[in-house]
Amino acid sequence: MTLGVLGIILSLIFLIVAAYRGMSVIIAAPLAALVALIFAGMPLLPGYTEIFMTGAAGFIINYFPLFLAGAVFGQLMRVSGFAEGIAHTIVRILGPKRAILGTVLICSILAYGGVSVFVVVFVMFPLALELFRAADIPRRLIPATISLGAFTFVMTALPGSPQIQNVIPGKFLGTNTFAAPVIGIISGALMFTLGMLYLEWRKKKMIAAGENFATITDMEQRQAKKGSTRSVRVDAAGEQYASDGIVDPDTATDERSGSTAPSLRTATGEPTEHQIRLLPFLPIVAVFVVNILATYVVLPAMDWSMLGEELYGGISLQDRISTWAVLLALLAAILVVLLLNIGRLGELFQAFAQGARDSLMPIFNTASEVGYGTVIGSVAAFAVVREAVTGLSSNALLNSAVAVSALAGITGSASGGMTIALNTLGDDLILQAENQGLAMETMHRIIAMGSGGLDTMPHNGAIISLLIICNLTHRDSYKDIFVITLAITSAVTLLMIAILSIFA
Repeated sequence: MTLGVLGIILSLIFLIVAAYRGMSVIIAAPLAALVALIFAGMPLLPGYTEIFMTGAAGFIINYFPLFLAGAVFGQLMRVSGFAEGIAHTIVRILGPKRAILGTVLICSILAYGGVSVFVVVFVMFPLALELFRAADIPRRLIPATISLGAFTFVMTALPGSPQIQNVIPGKFLGTNTFAAPVIGIISGALMFTLGMLYLEWRKKKMIAAGENFATITDMEQRQAKKGSTRSVRVDAAGEQYASDGIVDPDTATDERSGSTAPSLRTATGEPTEHQIRLLPFLPIVAVFVVNILATYVVLPAMDWSMLGEELYGGISLQDRISTWAVLLALLAAILVVLLLNIGRLGELFQAFAQGARDSLMPIFNTASEVGYGTVIGSVAAFAVVREAVTGLSSNALLNSAVAVSALAGITGSASGGMTIALNTLGDDLILQAENQGLAMETMHRIIAMGSGGLDTMPHNGAIISLLIICNLTHRDSYKDIFVITLAITSAVTLLMIAILSIFA
């Protein structure tokens, strides 16, 4: 047993270090699983093909439609110009000087509207860059600002969010994405308010220290030392210009798709003037409306008696309602975008192929982490971990949040950690909750919020991608990301658990 526990620890260390140093998790996760299998004395080939791949495949089977629909929708919003239209409208209402608030709101609207958080980052960076330039705010605060809008309150707290982190608990608990709305709204408001207060405080502190938009970043200093040809520099006036290989962000081309990213400036460099436009918001509204109608009206009104047949796995509507409702909502939003751009269908159909490609890396990364967790859960030594988590306290909410957050931190993935925790510990946690008379809707919300804490450790794939897109390093920006996505979200989650424990 001791050797098995050592194997789990070493495999975790290997996975974290490998991911942090840039190794693809698709490769690192099975290698880490092999380390655990070796120390557990289990056969390697069956362990990989029958345990690891079964776990990974199960995640893909359950959630690939959502990753695919979300990525396609995100590409359609970008190519159609609707994402840029939302950005211009928000900036028009708030004014260019309120760059931080504008960036957070735009990110949250896109994320709550069903655009995958992975896609939101690609859409938002050129917009945020221009907003920060206009307000002369240090660029290294951009990642934390995008993180607040995309990776916190919308992703896990707000009821009805179509993000995968809010869908997964429903499969295990028989709940839907609107579970515990009061808890979710209060928690989301706290995360947003505390996050905004911190970002505004950091902005003032940076400016007081002499920083501005043109301040050279750690990444640019490294590139200068290496003589890199892939750097974006800033002149004294704060204007971006490119050296070989990277184009100006105002005309930035997404390397994956070759499409031009949106900009808030004209060719002359002056801010564009746009009227307030409501049309780009219609697909976002469609996601929310269809999601709630499918959850509470359409799907429950239909006859699903056939689901009990062996052909369909003997499931019930409650096992799938969260996934199906969000899928229908995203498909409806895709249809709305196409109908509103009927004259550009040829151009928009190209976004389907790009969206399909965009969905593959996130789903396979997360599935690999789930496969790793399945292997860890299969070794005898995992009983020690199970007992440690379920015996942490007598509070089922606290145990659930700690288990999900810890495994999310280990794997560097909120959805991956949540799936592993519920697959391996779900029955024990649900039994604890039932014994304490806790509603599954409350468990849903706390589990979702718990997944959004330690997941953003430095090796988190989304954080690494965000920093790469922003041309910044962990030294530049991770401290602020840590406060926004880990410290504040974890504190709010613990606060809600304390309140619920007192008044439940």
